[in-house]
Amino acid sequence: MRIIGGQLKHKKILYSGDERTRPMKERVREAVFNLIGPRIEGMHAIDLFAGTGALGMEALSRGACHATFIERHIPTSKLIRDNAELLEVTDKVTIHPQNSFFWTKGIGGLKPEPWVVFFCPPYELFESMRGEMVSQITRVQQHAPVGSVLVVEFDQRFDPTQLPQAERWDVRPYPPAIVAIFRQDEPLAADEPSEA
Repeated sequence: MRIIGGQLKHKKILYSGDERTRPMKERVREAVFNLIGPRIEGMHAIDLFAGTGALGMEALSRGACHATFIERHIPTSKLIRDNAELLEVTDKVTIHPQNSFFWTKGIGGLKPEPWVVFFCPPYELFESMRGEMVSQITRVQQHAPVGSVLVVEFDQRFDPTQLPQAERWDVRPYPPAIVAIFRQDEPLAADEPSEA
């Protein structure tokens, strides 16, 4: 695995090959960052279900000011630390070895700079924990500062019309992956339903 663009372009990323980790394919990662574009400059990257940390590291390479990685599997979270050291970006990295569903309950306490948030879990979570996934995306969406971008990766088993504010998502197929991108270009309207 390698970084595709930015200051760290072509640098390699360690990957354990652990079947619990499903890195986003390079062509999909490249397409996603092309869609986000230069607005990533100065953003806080939040890599939920981080795995190797490739998405957050790619964001740092392209100008994100900081990257937070949430990965509950302890050996894999240590691999993220190894990758940060390999890429010499440890001063821009925070790693939380915990469950992302719990971590995002406190996401409203982050600094106010715009976020780029990656939701790229094992695809089966969109079946086995569909309600929790949608609730998590909704919570992050409600707290995201203006200028933020949310990126969700899933496969054909999940219907993107179930995403919160579904009509505002840009949905792109990259078989077998499907990627949905939400741009928080305005504050959540006062009459939008809030999470219970």
